[in-house]
Amino acid sequence: MASVTLDSVRKAFTVAGKLRVAVDDVSLEVADGEFCALVGPSGCGKSTTLRIIAGLESATAGQVRIGERDVTNLPAKERDIAMVFQTYALYPHMTAYENMGFALKLRGMPRADIDTRVRDAAGLLGITELLDRKPRQLSGGERQRIALGRAIVRQPQVFLFDEPLSNLDAKLRLQMRREIAALHRRLGATMIYVTHDQVEAMTLGDRIVVLDRGRVQQIAPPLELYDRPRNIFVAGFIGSPAMNLVPGTVVREAESVAFRMRGTETNVTLAPAWHAPLQPHVGRDVLLGIRPEDLRLAGAGGIPATVELAEPLGNEILLHARTAGVELTARLPPGVPPASGSAVHLAADPARVHFFDPATGLAMASAVISPATPATAAKKPSP
Repeated sequence: MASVTLDSVRKAFTVAGKLRVAVDDVSLEVADGEFCALVGPSGCGKSTTLRIIAGLESATAGQVRIGERDVTNLPAKERDIAMVFQTYALYPHMTAYENMGFALKLRGMPRADIDTRVRDAAGLLGITELLDRKPRQLSGGERQRIALGRAIVRQPQVFLFDEPLSNLDAKLRLQMRREIAALHRRLGATMIYVTHDQVEAMTLGDRIVVLDRGRVQQIAPPLELYDRPRNIFVAGFIGSPAMNLVPGTVVREAESVAFRMRGTETNVTLAPAWHAPLQPHVGRDVLLGIRPEDLRLAGAGGIPATVELAEPLGNEILLHARTAGVELTARLPPGVPPASGSAVHLAADPARVHFFDPATGLAMASAVISPATPATAAKKPSP
């Protein structure tokens, strides 16, 4: 296996006479054996970045290294990588066995060695009984396992995944996430995984690269992204439902500071750790960020709001309310939800709020945010 390094990689296209930058100065180091997930909305440049690593796209500028080799100008076949695509790309006239071993056959590998590799990979993936079947006789999940097996038999330095689970239903996606995570543990392989699904990224990645409009927004382990988003984009993209963002002002309150929602006289009390960092910002406009699980129903006090919709999901309730023109979403314990149109008060966990500069979009003094509690972390899905 090997590390992967991108150094100021850029990719630009000319479309209808206009320059379009798909990847803008991306620098990244993926360690040997690391599982790195690239995530972002459609058009953010994540698949183009992966294709540049694979050699399927050429970089306009910058350098790509696999291990100690500069592979920037090498064709894909010389990079010693294996790629698993969104579409399975299996030959319909070949059996699963033949599909898995075809690349090795093209290399001129002895038949006995091909057989050993194919059967070892099939055993690892639990698909030995499928080897004699053709793709039309296989389910979507089984076809994806064959595509994984085809990559494994090559024993590459780096595995690249381009949204491999997006064609599967929810149950199969969950199952395949677990299998890919287990595969990474068994092989100890370097894997780079592209997805638009933040749940896949959070549950699979050792580190996550968040991209938007071709630029890296933040690179961090999953819980660091969740607890300490670097900017408004990351705060809104990571987490489901998205973080609530409330405009307001930092105000002085006795010997401390508080947050006052725009257009109201409602103050949100802050944890003592925030008082010193926010003192220089008294009177300034800020955005308060609070995740749905860090809001709860309160009796008196708190933020007054009107319930718009309650979604009972069995294990929890997603409560959508509105106050001063701002929609707030709270994740509540199961029970009888408040009725639509009713008045409620929502209280924020003062140790779990975030602040962002509305002018720059950057987090303010984010280092004082306490890490997720075990209860919070437990709400995050596992592979």
